[in-house]
Amino acid sequence: MSRDASIKAFEEAQSLIPGGVNSPVRAFKSVGGTPLFITEGEGAYLTDIDGNKYIDFVQSWGPLLFGHRDETIEKAVIEAVKHGLSFGAPTLAETELAKLVISFFDSMDKVRFVSSGTEAVMSAIRLARGFTGRDDIVKFTGCYHGHSDSLLVQAGSGAATFGNPSSPGVPADFTKHTLLAEYNNIESVKKCFNDSQTIACVIIEPIAGNMGLVPADKEFLHALRELCDANGTLLIFDEVMSGFRASVNGAESLTGVKPDIVTLGKVIGGGMPVGAFGARAEIMSKLSPEGPVYQAGTLSGNPVAMAAGFAALTKLKQNARVISVLEERAKRLVEGMQEAASACGITMQIDVRGSMFGFFFNEKPVKNFADACNSDAELFAKFHSGMLNEGFYFACSLYETGFISTAITDEMIEETIKASAKVLKEISNG
Repeated sequence: MSRDASIKAFEEAQSLIPGGVNSPVRAFKSVGGTPLFITEGEGAYLTDIDGNKYIDFVQSWGPLLFGHRDETIEKAVIEAVKHGLSFGAPTLAETELAKLVISFFDSMDKVRFVSSGTEAVMSAIRLARGFTGRDDIVKFTGCYHGHSDSLLVQAGSGAATFGNPSSPGVPADFTKHTLLAEYNNIESVKKCFNDSQTIACVIIEPIAGNMGLVPADKEFLHALRELCDANGTLLIFDEVMSGFRASVNGAESLTGVKPDIVTLGKVIGGGMPVGAFGARAEIMSKLSPEGPVYQAGTLSGNPVAMAAGFAALTKLKQNARVISVLEERAKRLVEGMQEAASACGITMQIDVRGSMFGFFFNEKPVKNFADACNSDAELFAKFHSGMLNEGFYFACSLYETGFISTAITDEMIEETIKASAKVLKEISNG
């Protein structure tokens, strides 16, 4: 399988774009080799500029629930483009998509659209601070909420402590109000509340997808809800990745825990750049121009993106059972891969939530980021490379989640399992 054209393209890109990519995870640094330059997506497949085809388990990192170039979404986008790319003024499309998004969530009375998940989370935290009149926030090690300054923090020596910047360019003053806790460990959260009496919000991925797929335990989330209520703190569910992927009605429908604010992205754009955050009316009323908390965006509610999102969510609502179908395929995939690994004497931990799946080459179940970091990164890199050579495109990091789309058939799942058995056998044989 030749990748000469991708190699050449990457060399040129590196001379013009930092690292040759516009998002670091695309660079293949953790798995080795050269990132593929894609020329086309169609259904379940990606085609690179060398003409190689791959069954795609990344699906643009989640948005493409119905696969590449879904006919319904594509038609809606083309029709919207005919009327203009952007107006910077209200459109009916914004209201229609807002109505649709709200209909899926019991916790949401109003929603505001933005252009990315990072922007949605940044705005939701500002809103929580404005609503409570407090400054501190709690986040969990291993949960990623975008690259805004106050969320780029690293853990200190304790189980829960005030964060330090994890990136140059982020002043310590920006992160001094961010406390860190351990995922699925309620005692570490209690320590945060003991350390600060001014916690505005706790933000969590209820189904973490940025340390691999690691769902929060129901008991942990219920305890977290009780702790927030007892301290007058808002609970934010970051479902930029899991929203409409793990469940049609959000993590609140799977866990029975109702958040105060939900952030969304990915699927609600149908492949276009869209983010959103929503809450009950009392909280959202604090947002400008209705209230004093300022948030704005020239391209927010872009009519083309709204059209794509409305088409995607309408199709999902009309075919709500599709998540169950995709969940069965995801389970068959990871269980088949786990069996193949076991046959080679390799221990693989697996998990599935709706159309999301994850696997770790790890001796023990993964409950938090420290557990995830104990996974065999070298083995994952070899597996990723081997599957790529077989024509299967997985996320190029062991800390990322995989996705099933409706374009991926049962036959494709079986092909993937068969290929994984071959690759794992070759790896185990040295």
